[in-house]
Amino acid sequence: MEILIRKHGYVLNYLNIEAPRFISEVSEGQPVVLVDHNEFTQSATGIEKAKIETVVDHHRIANFETAEPLYYRAEPVGCTSTILYKKFKEEHMEIEKKEAVLMLSAIISDTLLFKSPTCTKEDISVCDELSKISGIDINTYGLDMLKAGTDLSDFTPEELINIDSKEFASGDYKVQIAQVNTACIEDVLQNKEAIEKAMANFMNEHGSNLFVLLITDILNSNSQAIVLGDIPVFEKAFSKTVENNMVFLEGVVSRKKQVAPVIINVL
Repeated sequence: MEILIRKHGYVLNYLNIEAPRFISEVSEGQPVVLVDHNEFTQSATGIEKAKIETVVDHHRIANFETAEPLYYRAEPVGCTSTILYKKFKEEHMEIEKKEAVLMLSAIISDTLLFKSPTCTKEDISVCDELSKISGIDINTYGLDMLKAGTDLSDFTPEELINIDSKEFASGDYKVQIAQVNTACIEDVLQNKEAIEKAMANFMNEHGSNLFVLLITDILNSNSQAIVLGDIPVFEKAFSKTVENNMVFLEGVVSRKKQVAPVIINVL
C-alpha cells in the first residue's frame, strides 16, 4: 500500500487527506463491493469466498463468478469514476468538492489527460462538470498531477514493477502486465538489469508465463516494453521482434485496450 500512497500522493496532499485504509484480505461471507476491478486475481486474498454485493467497473469481465445474484454495472468508458459520477446524478446526490477532485483526478490518471485510446466523450464531459464543482483547471492540474507521478528515482526495482501491476489469466496461462509513467524512458532504463532481475524473481514466485513492463512516456504517448518469459507469444501478438528483452511500442499507452487484449487474443 505504501507504493500506492506514494503514487497518488499529489492528490492526497492537494486535498490534505489521508490515504484510505488498505484491505489485503477478506473473510468468508464478508460483504464487499468491487470498484474498478472484477477479476479475482486482481483483488484481495479470499475474495472468492466473500459475499460480493455490487460491482462497478470499466474493465473486461473475467475469472469472475458468485454464488448469489448481485448488482453489476460495467460500461466501456475510460474511468470508473465516470460511472460513479452518473450514479451520483441518478440518485440525486450532491457531489462535494473533495469528491469532485478525487473523481476528476482518477479520470485524468486513467485517460492520461484524455490522450489514452480508452478515453470517451463521456469521460471528457464528466471531467468538465467535475472541474466546475472543484474549481480546478483541468489542464494545469492534470499535467502537474501526471508529472508528479513520473518521479521514479526513489523506487526499488521490486517496488517499480508493483506500482501498477495486474495479472491476466487465460486458462492456466498467467500474464503479468505492469506499467509505470515517466517523462523520460531512458531514466528508467538506467536500472534495466536490476528491473529484469526483479521481474524474473516475481515470475518464479508467482508462476507467471509472461511478464511485460510498460514504461510509458506520458509526454509523447509511446511505451518501451521490457518482456520476460514466453517472448514468442508477445512477438506474435504485436508482430514485433523483441531484442535484448525490449521492444518499442509507438502510440501504445493503454494496458487495458492496447496490450492485455492483444496478448489474450493470441493465447
